[in-house]
This record gives sequence, C-alpha cells and structure tokens, in this order.
Amino acid sequence: MPHPLHPPGTLLDWPDLARGAAGLAQGAEIEIVGWMAPVEPGDRHGYFLLTPEPVCCRSCLPTDPQTCIEVFAREPLPMQPTPVRLGGQWHRLADDDPAGWRWQLREAWIVAVLPRPDDGLRLGRRMMLAAAPLLYPAIAAAQGPGEQPRPGESPDQAQRLEQGRQLIARTVTVDIHSHAGRILGIERVANRSPFTPVTDPMREGGMALACLAMVADTPVIRILPEGRIVPARQPEPGELYDWGRRAFERVMDLVRSQKLAVVTNAATMASARRSGPAVAVSAEGADFLEGRIERLHEAYATWKLRHLQLTHYRVNELGDIQTEAPQHGGLTSFGAEVVRVCNRLGIVVDIAHGTLDLVKRAASVTTRPLVLSHTSLSNRPAARSRLISPEHARIVAQTGGVIGIWPPTTIFKDMAAYVGGIARMVDAVGIDHVGIGSDMMGLLSPAAFGNYRQLPELAAALLAAGFKPDDAGKVLGGNYARVFTATTG
Repeated sequence: MPHPLHPPGTLLDWPDLARGAAGLAQGAEIEIVGWMAPVEPGDRHGYFLLTPEPVCCRSCLPTDPQTCIEVFAREPLPMQPTPVRLGGQWHRLADDDPAGWRWQLREAWIVAVLPRPDDGLRLGRRMMLAAAPLLYPAIAAAQGPGEQPRPGESPDQAQRLEQGRQLIARTVTVDIHSHAGRILGIERVANRSPFTPVTDPMREGGMALACLAMVADTPVIRILPEGRIVPARQPEPGELYDWGRRAFERVMDLVRSQKLAVVTNAATMASARRSGPAVAVSAEGADFLEGRIERLHEAYATWKLRHLQLTHYRVNELGDIQTEAPQHGGLTSFGAEVVRVCNRLGIVVDIAHGTLDLVKRAASVTTRPLVLSHTSLSNRPAARSRLISPEHARIVAQTGGVIGIWPPTTIFKDMAAYVGGIARMVDAVGIDHVGIGSDMMGLLSPAAFGNYRQLPELAAALLAAGFKPDDAGKVLGGNYARVFTATTG
C-alpha cells in the first residue's frame, strides 16, 4: 500500500538515470522499481541500495555508483526477494561527492512488492510449475525410507521425497563447486584447523562427488565491510605458488582424514556412486601458476588436480573477471595456453568469474567442454555482477559444457525458488547443460541448498517442478559426469 501521507509520484525508470534524470528537482517525489540490496547482514534495513537487477550476494554489490541508488528509508524496511516499487524524495548529489555516489532516495517507503519477473526469457513448463506458489510446499528435512510423514507433511510430499531418494540411488550425483569441510582461510590452513564433517553428510544425502576447491588468491583478497570481495594488494613473487601448495595439502588432508575417494578419470568417475563419497580436486583460480605452465603439470601429478577455474577475485595472468574492471580484453595468451594444456592433460576447464570476452576466447580455444561452475541467469546482468546473460550461458553450452546453478538466498529464497532458477537456465540452454554448483561453505549469505543432507529434498523439488526423472538425473550430476569423462578419458 502507498504511504498514507504521500500520494504516488513520478515513476522513474533506470534509463532515466543513464540520461541523468534530467528535469527532476531536488526533493521531487518519485517512485522507482528495483531490487533491494542490503550492505549489512539482517532482515530489515534503514539504509540499502536499489539496483536494476538482483544482487546474488553482498560480494557482488555494485561498484559503480551510477548503476544503483542509495536508499534512506523512513523506518527500517524488510528486505524482499522480489522487485519492489519504492517511493521517496529524489536527490542528485554533486559530481564531486567524495564517496562517488550520484543518486539518493530519501524518506523512502515500499509502495508495492512485485512478483519476480521472467526477465524476458521464454518460460518453459518446468519454470511455470516451479513458479506456482501452491505447487510445492517446502519439504521437511529428509526422513528415512519407509518412515511415516512428519508432522505437517502430506503423504504426497513424503512420496515425492522417497522418489527423490530412489532417483539419487541410481544417479552419479555431483556438486560442481564446493568448499565443504571448512577448507578455506589462511588461519585454518596455517593452524591445520579441524574439518567439519563431509563424508557423513554426503553419504546420508546421497551426494556421490564434490568438486572440492581450494582458493588460489586468498592471501591477496579481502572482504569489505559491505560484504564485497576485492583484491587488496599485488602478491609478492612466489607468494601464491607457496600458498597454493599449502592449500592443496589442506584439501588432501581432508581427503585422508575423512576417507574420501579421489576421482581422476572416467573409470573412477563411473565407480563414484559405488565407492562411497568422492571428490575431484579443484582450484578456484589458477593464481598459483604465476604465469608458469610447468606448475600446472605439477598440480596434476602431485595434487591430482582435475578441475581448474581460471580466475577468481583478482585479474590474474590468465584473464579478466566479472567483478573488476577488465585489463586484458578477456583471456590472455597465457590463459589460452593453460586451456590447451588442460585439454591435453585431462583437466576440466572452469570459466566461472571470467568476463564474457574471456569466455568467448576460451570457447574458441578449447577442444573439450567448458564448465561454468556457479552462477545464475539474468537477462541484463548489472555491471560487476556474477550473474550471466543468456548469451554468456549459450557460449558455454555450445562447447557441450555445463553451467552450475548456485543457491544464495539473496536470489533464491527457498528450495522451490532454487529449482525455479535451475528450470530457467534449462529453458535458456537445454537440459544437457545445467548442473548444481552449491559453493558449499563459500557463500557470504545463507543458501537454499546448504547441506548435502538436503539432496533428497532437492531431487524431490525437481520432480515436483515437472522434471522427468532422467532429466533431473542429468541436472543432479549426469551432465557433469559426461563432461568430466569427455575431458579426462
């Protein structure tokens, strides 16, 4: 409902900002539709940003003040997972504002909470089913086969959950991007901190394989107070190589301590379902190479590296990233050499975090399918966003590759919404090119899929949203297993 003291004002759209919002007087009462992006944790905020596209997590808050609006609310407002129409007093700051801000909405209130748009994408049957609010009430925590429905759970929900378990039992399930076990962090690596359980949640939920990733640029990035992850300094010569060796060793310590199998080729991938929970050793960022290709051979032989993400949160020797200004025009010559050597050795190439130009060149170089391990779809990604456009997604799919959908609650408020995001990517690129990339224990926000014990719930949600069992199996791991097999032989 409109605020009782303020009648609706002039409706401003985002192209008006690009044109300088000409003609608007200071303090003019306006309304504008956008997405609420908090700069601090919490459910209600008196200060936040309004953006033209959803922000996947606080690390992806806009860096260009001209692409968003500072909002100062009359009273703390509840953060909404869908677009909102805000009313308030319009203010344009001076061009020399010391913080670089340009637009403000003051004394703001929520005029209306709007349904999530389809972003102009074609909505297939799965998406329409997934979006139906009464179709799929939340399924409770997984229960054992043959148990009676839990309180508040219908027999249909219990049956769907059992069908999800049966599907998992015959599928090589894969999480394309994971940091499970709390393997991350300089202090954890230095102090050899205890791991959190990985094997038991994977076994209980039915997750056969996790691509377990060290993070290659950890010593030189930092999290700002507002939650953005940025490069903090240039590394010293040899620093990231030394860090990489210690980070890989922590991954292997977890493998040994929790008795996880390591998948290295097509044969071990095929047996992952039978041999118990397994990992594919992965690196988020190739910064440990420091421009030296022989270190890729070393990581392949010594650490059993089989999944390499080229870039992370710093522009490195391989190319540009989505969250910083480009410096190389995409993939560098060294980056192209790394792609070719990965193809020859049998290492999956992951282009997550890379710019569209990087992805285009990687696709032109590779002879194997590419993977983009963790993202989601937007028709018009904001500047410096980690979301990707349909064009971006289709380039990956055209290599025969797979795009992993991640589950931050800043985008997908619950499991049903997460499945809706999966369905939307399927409608954009096809059922053979979508997977699950949870970013387990790596997100800065809560996750709709944040524990491997929830896997039966995810499988049930896919079935409830209209996915056929074979198609759901592709999303749950079959597509990545195909890419891994085609790459490693």
